[in-house]
Amino acid sequence: MDTVIVYLDDADYARTQLAPDAAAPTHWVLVACAPRMTRRISKWVSHSARENWRGKWADRLFEQVGPLLQLAGHQVTLVLAKAPLPELTRELQAVHTGARVVDLRRPRGSQAGGWEVPGKLLGLGAAFAFMAD
Repeated sequence: MDTVIVYLDDADYARTQLAPDAAAPTHWVLVACAPRMTRRISKWVSHSARENWRGKWADRLFEQVGPLLQLAGHQVTLVLAKAPLPELTRELQAVHTGARVVDLRRPRGSQAGGWEVPGKLLGLGAAFAFMAD
């Protein structure tokens, strides 16, 4: 049985990218990567409350993605990422020898597909245009 480790952070994005093959049985290891909380949140929220929130967040994510794979007849294992991803990947690959790793986390930033000008470059261009006048 083929094993695939999948990193997720957004159920809608993952469902559009994930296309399970019904013909080949696969063991999917779904790893929920919860959004980072700011450093200042620790001032207001205890560690146990943060972990509780992460658990509930992961459960909602798994409820939206897991059944898609289970209905296709695949085996699904659910994991909540608590360690840095490189370390977690090594641990999971040690358990699931020969597993492929797929990163289906939503890309950060604009995905319009067009050419983007970095803000510093745009500011520099505006400064040169201002000085030329």
